[in-house]
Amino acid sequence: MKLRVYIDTSVVGGYFDDEFEEDTKRFFERIFKKDFLVYFSEISEAELSLAPGFVKELKDKIPSDCYRYLELDDEIRELAETYINEKILGKSSLDDAYHIALATINRLDVLVSWNFKHIVNFDKIKLFNSINLRLGYPLIEIRSPKEFVSHENND
Repeated sequence: MKLRVYIDTSVVGGYFDDEFEEDTKRFFERIFKKDFLVYFSEISEAELSLAPGFVKELKDKIPSDCYRYLELDDEIRELAETYINEKILGKSSLDDAYHIALATINRLDVLVSWNFKHIVNFDKIKLFNSINLRLGYPLIEIRSPKEFVSHENND
């Protein structure tokens, strides 16, 4: 069974960023080889609508049989607002809270991001998961694309 991966817009933008380009391109190689089911959301689409055309075009290269789209609903909004109300994230980071809630409620295998301040952050992940467990949701795995680079064993 393919890994179900939610990627936020920082990953798409990372493909064209000097700091993240190498690992992001390797991650996308795996996407293009159809190693994953890749999930986006209406939040991702709204964020990407503000990006340059070449960034939007990268998302369009994801194989259609591996691409999945998620919509917000009341349950997702409520969980995201809980992350805000519990002060894990500030109100200005509501979209980040939506990304996490979307991946959690849809029971995806992992959320992939380059956002180390609000998402790929050890202390915050513990807090997201404490709320998830308290409310009966599963733990959420949050990783950077770097963790999906395969390293061949040359021993």
